[in-house]
Amino acid sequence: MYKDKVAVKKMAKDRIRKRIRKKIRGTFERPRVYVFKSNRYVYTQVIDDENGHILASASTLEKEFRGKNKNYKNIEACQVLGDMLAKKLKQKKIERVIFDRGIYPYHGRIKAVAEAMRKGGLVF
Repeated sequence: MYKDKVAVKKMAKDRIRKRIRKKIRGTFERPRVYVFKSNRYVYTQVIDDENGHILASASTLEKEFRGKNKNYKNIEACQVLGDMLAKKLKQKKIERVIFDRGIYPYHGRIKAVAEAMRKGGLVF
């Protein structure tokens, strides 16, 4: 029997996500930064896993982002997004984070977000 290709891909992504989440855990002092890419936009969340709270978020859908950039999913857009998130975290006095790339390999847009956050002054 052949399985549906979509179901097979979903199971593979779930395995990758679980494997990474076993190793990564965010705290209040050092929250986890999660990055999600859809076909159109890029979303980031800063999560305190101990309490289950989202401390901050940024995405390419926000009005602040739209004023700075026209394209929503290229590398330049991800650099602006990482800078925006770093500024939000600096306002909340969060200096150190844990970067969670999710199921995505660390290159391209994911790498651009991480490097922009490092330039913004975050340590991870």
